[in-house]
Amino acid sequence: MAVLIALALFVAQAVNFGLALRERAEFRLAQATRPVAVRIADAIERETQGVRPIPRDRGRIRRADRDGIPPALPRLPELASELRTQLHEQGVEVGRIDTGVRGWTPADDAVLGRGFPRGNRVRDERDRPAQALLIAIERPGHGWLAVIVPWGENGSMRLFWRLFAQTLILYGIVLLPVLWIARRISRPLRDLTAAAQRFGRGGDAPVAVEVRGPADIAGLVSSFNALQLRVTAMLDEKDRMLGAIGHDLRTPLAALRVRVESVEDDTDRTRMTETIAEMNRTLDDILSLARMGRPSEPLTEVDLAALVDAVVEDFRDLGQDVAFEEAARLRMRLRPSLIRRAIRNLIENAVKYGGGAEVRLVAEERRVAIEVADRGPGIPGERLGDVFEAFTRLETSRNRDTGGIGLGLALARTIVREAGGDVRLANRDGGGLCATIELPR
Repeated sequence: MAVLIALALFVAQAVNFGLALRERAEFRLAQATRPVAVRIADAIERETQGVRPIPRDRGRIRRADRDGIPPALPRLPELASELRTQLHEQGVEVGRIDTGVRGWTPADDAVLGRGFPRGNRVRDERDRPAQALLIAIERPGHGWLAVIVPWGENGSMRLFWRLFAQTLILYGIVLLPVLWIARRISRPLRDLTAAAQRFGRGGDAPVAVEVRGPADIAGLVSSFNALQLRVTAMLDEKDRMLGAIGHDLRTPLAALRVRVESVEDDTDRTRMTETIAEMNRTLDDILSLARMGRPSEPLTEVDLAALVDAVVEDFRDLGQDVAFEEAARLRMRLRPSLIRRAIRNLIENAVKYGGGAEVRLVAEERRVAIEVADRGPGIPGERLGDVFEAFTRLETSRNRDTGGIGLGLALARTIVREAGGDVRLANRDGGGLCATIELPR
């Protein structure tokens, strides 16, 4: 907000500066041309009446045979246009008008004579103008008139510094108090943001935010504190419910597992045992997914390379074709059991649908990537985002004989996002899929 106010003040002052410069330029043109037009009209009228002819060798207005302004001098076409307008208003019609600016010379002092602004001759160097404005005016059929007038320095820089000082004063009067007020208002908002981020990560008991600031901000903080308590109570109730569901479902499954042992047919007993084991794994996945956001496992500093290697070794012990490219030690603070489960889910998918997995750990300056690649059928490009939805299965490449119920990728992404990262899927050149876990360092 303070930046926007400062920018608005700057734009307003810039517009003010532009208008002031334009107004000053117009005033300067009028100040330079109006007296000249009046003098020329007066001189022409007196010469026409025979009162006083226009001289050739002295005075501000002299008669000339041609345009005597050197071509190398800088021109002022806008001044010539304004002078033509002023002469027209005085009833004097002229032909061409030429202008030129040069430095003031001592000879110009004698030319001006009593016409100098102080009412007398130039007394010292401080009185002498910086520049002389030369004007040549063509009178059709009557030759040219040569005019010389003082041309002072442009006051644009003086005006600039004056406006700059005004801007500083305006910033001091308006912006500094606004910054102070904005800081007072933003402090409780920053506390509220930090509390919301802590609460969103879960795992810690909610801490009430101190109620302070303006009435609307204080009301917002109070509402957040009340909402935090209500959500925490709902999550606690959900955890108790999930615990009860897990207990009530595992008890009959355990009883079934015991009864299965009495089945005489080895084939039937094996199938029943595998079905009960699959039901237990499904129940674990569903409960784990439902409990995400309030993990009970604390953050621990672990060696991520060793953790990935341990997961790979578990698959190797089961005779699975899983390769791991050795990586240097990498200390990170995370929840090891959850991250291990996410990596295991990705490797299980690679083994089921690709026959094996190639695991690689890539450490960069700001992130760490765990890549799990396979040479399976892959996933259609338009369905890469769908497989992260719970209970989503792609029948064209994953069947019930080899797949689960569609919770592996959903659970893996939920775990990684809770850690501040994400999971990406990409089809490999030549076939297969690469699943990447990205974690911030």
